[in-house]
Amino acid sequence: MPDKPPKPAPSPTPARRAERLQHELLVAYRTVDGFITDWAVNISKGGIFINTRNPLSVGSVVRLIISLPDAAFPFDLTGRVIRVHPHDPQTDQMSGMGIEFIDVDADKQARLERFVDRLRAELPDLKPPKK
Repeated sequence: MPDKPPKPAPSPTPARRAERLQHELLVAYRTVDGFITDWAVNISKGGIFINTRNPLSVGSVVRLIISLPDAAFPFDLTGRVIRVHPHDPQTDQMSGMGIEFIDVDADKQARLERFVDRLRAELPDLKPPKK
């Protein structure tokens, strides 16, 4: 009987469900020490990556306050840390945490989707080539 091919090794980080767009947004989030303000360096319809030297642990649930440029006021979301990149001065990898949005109501989801779609349209290198 022939040997079965080996199973692929599990991915060290969860697969992304949505395309991430490079864009800085000011984000505040609650920790045990209070609210902290950092920069999210990319965003998708389903989550963000926050640049921080002190990421929360994977699995942590966090309340986020996000300021979208097209919104009159910031709004809050809940997210779960799904990926952490610790600070390492030996590499060029950005330290921080990937957060997946959870329990997003329809209004907030629509606002995020509009913002991400508008951002995608404005970024010249992401537009599909014209035929």
